[in-house]
Amino acid sequence: MSDAFIHPTAEVESTARIGRNSKIWNYAQICKGSQVGENVIIGRNVYIGTDVQIGPNCKIQNNALLYEPSILEEGVFVGPAVILTNDSYPRAVNSDGTQKGSTDWNVVGVRVRKGASIGAGSVCIAPLEIGEWALIAAGSTVTKDVPNFALVAGVPAKRIGWVGKQGLPLVSQDGGKFTCPKSGNSYLQLDDDTLIEAN
Repeated sequence: MSDAFIHPTAEVESTARIGRNSKIWNYAQICKGSQVGENVIIGRNVYIGTDVQIGPNCKIQNNALLYEPSILEEGVFVGPAVILTNDSYPRAVNSDGTQKGSTDWNVVGVRVRKGASIGAGSVCIAPLEIGEWALIAAGSTVTKDVPNFALVAGVPAKRIGWVGKQGLPLVSQDGGKFTCPKSGNSYLQLDDDTLIEAN
């Protein structure tokens, strides 16, 4: 935990690993076995579950809940009050009325690929994967895998466009080509409704 800032009110388990230059703010809870990469910002009241993996340069905003076994790759943005779930069929008790324990259900996770962003108040229903550089609009409920560069919104979330690495909606050109209005970079939509960077 050298060179990391941990607010005095944050709870960080001794087996959690915190990367250099990371910042963990007020009342955040980092559970056992979690791995937080370098230069990560974890906001107020954030919950990071057991063995959750967070890559370098991620930003996790206030009140986000990342339940195990979530995996965030490099440079992921998680907006305020985002929830990454881990139980497809949640119950408090078994059919016989006994309280469920850790071995009474199948833990599933959300994987967020490099550079992707999840807008404020969104809920991601595991199991699913959010592709590289994808953008989830605020308030969305994500129930299916999200392709690379996809812009999705709604309840349930559906693709409404494409975004580039700058995060801006891409401008459609002829022949399935798209252009970033800021960088000018080009992208190509393939027949299987995926998007790739054009060389």
